[in-house]
Amino acid sequence: MMDVESIREDFTVLKTGVAYFDSACMALKPRQVVEAQDEYYSDYPGCAGRSLHRLGKKTEEKFEEARSKVATFVSCSPEEVVFTRNTTEAINLVARTLDFTERNGVTTSVMEHHSALLPFMMLSKHGKIRLDYVAADVEGVTQAGEWRKKINSSTRLVVVHHTTNSVGTRAPLAEVIKAAHDAGALVLVDSAQGVPHCETNFKKLGADFMAFSGHKMLGPTGTGCLVARRELLEELPPFMTGGETVERVSLDSVTFLKPPQRFEAGLQNYAGMIGLGAACDYLSKVGMKNVEAHEHALASKLFEALSDVKGTRIYGPSDAGKRTALAAFNLGKAKPHEIAMLLDKTAKIAVRSGVFCAEPAMTHLGAGSGAVRASLYLYNTEEEVQLFGEALSKIAELY
Repeated sequence: MMDVESIREDFTVLKTGVAYFDSACMALKPRQVVEAQDEYYSDYPGCAGRSLHRLGKKTEEKFEEARSKVATFVSCSPEEVVFTRNTTEAINLVARTLDFTERNGVTTSVMEHHSALLPFMMLSKHGKIRLDYVAADVEGVTQAGEWRKKINSSTRLVVVHHTTNSVGTRAPLAEVIKAAHDAGALVLVDSAQGVPHCETNFKKLGADFMAFSGHKMLGPTGTGCLVARRELLEELPPFMTGGETVERVSLDSVTFLKPPQRFEAGLQNYAGMIGLGAACDYLSKVGMKNVEAHEHALASKLFEALSDVKGTRIYGPSDAGKRTALAAFNLGKAKPHEIAMLLDKTAKIAVRSGVFCAEPAMTHLGAGSGAVRASLYLYNTEEEVQLFGEALSKIAELY
């Protein structure tokens, strides 16, 4: 069981009285993560892999320790963890380095985040790949059969969400991965909304690549990871080139380092990655199964609260059990941004409004002009959900 009140004590901003319902955009940071970063800047602000003095050595030790913590958290080896700025950079790394010469098909779905769509849309625009889209049903769910129809012998890569950021629906990952591998294709899982909210085992998942962000899992901004099978990383050329990606350089040749260092050009975000390691420690101590159970309970309460408000249209599955603790909705003829601002002004409730960097998905769901999104995490409470429902009911009276 989780002690939610004890957990809330670790998040200083909650002491201001704000009810934070925007974790799908960015999670709050516990003091342990902030302290881990402060310790780097205060006690050993060195350069990893470059300087032989004690500060540099300490930085390198802590930086690689953070990599090991991430690897343990998602069940892979440290050599399979490439540090990036975010999920976006991790996906772009794959898009820009994977060889599409012999097989140029990429299959994805209409429900993906822009960061999973745009890199491949740009490749398609320049004639480098052929892009196929899997349709979703009226609730935003992509069915395994629809994925199978779009995966064939020319498919090089399948790009699929773990969980959508728009309505919280999950992809049939096991079936998609099997279909892709049966066809000789690789799989990239966008787990930006997966890793922070459920126990994730990269080895058991069976994907070839997995991308996620630190800022959505209690970690600092500017942190993310590409996790990939070691043999695949060894085949890929560098994404960017520069300092600390090379073993030797002359004026006419270069020998690059082995992964993951090959992909981490230039001075790294040491404080951020050390903070990400602390976030992994925090979530591991709480227990991801406990996080899942807590969010499942909150999801039911959230959809009950929304359903009780007159004029509310909820997008996605009506069954809360088929989605995460995330809800996208509209209220009568009110504009989404108006609702978001009123919730903030009248009840100090922070939500997101717009199309959530997933415009094709929201258009498919009939919300191309936007919606309001409430997304919960381990620090939210049933009392906050009740407050949310009451505040929304009062706002509904204005429309």
